[in-house]
Amino acid sequence: MAKEVARREIESMRAADADRHTVAEQLKSALDEGRLSLAEYDERVRDVYAARTYADLMPLVADLPKPGQSAAEVKGRRADEVRREARRLPTALMVLWTIWGSVAAVNLAVWIIVATTVAGDLYPWPVWLLVPGAALAVTTVGVQTIRRRRRR
Repeated sequence: MAKEVARREIESMRAADADRHTVAEQLKSALDEGRLSLAEYDERVRDVYAARTYADLMPLVADLPKPGQSAAEVKGRRADEVRREARRLPTALMVLWTIWGSVAAVNLAVWIIVATTVAGDLYPWPVWLLVPGAALAVTTVGVQTIRRRRRR
């Protein structure tokens, strides 16, 4: 909600001549790359120099990629973003892994301290943390597999 309020505030701000010139240059680049027809370019440039606020300027270039980017580059970046999002674990699993890692680290540290201060053999109780760790790993793999199938 804060982002939406900030965006509305920015859009309501008055645009400067330098802003209009920057948008006009981006439209010129799009014309040179063949993304706009001459008539569409003329119409948009007319609208650029008539714009008073950022809200008037932003829609004129919203459907254009940055100058110099090919369609393959734009498609590749979007595919990378989708793959990155697919690999990202859900928040609940990240919390569970963090808790498990913290508990495992504390148990291992305590066991090492006790093992170094006590004479004789000591039962390796931290090994039991592998059971919930394995269950969490299986759950993580299952969730990621389900998410991958849903995206296809």
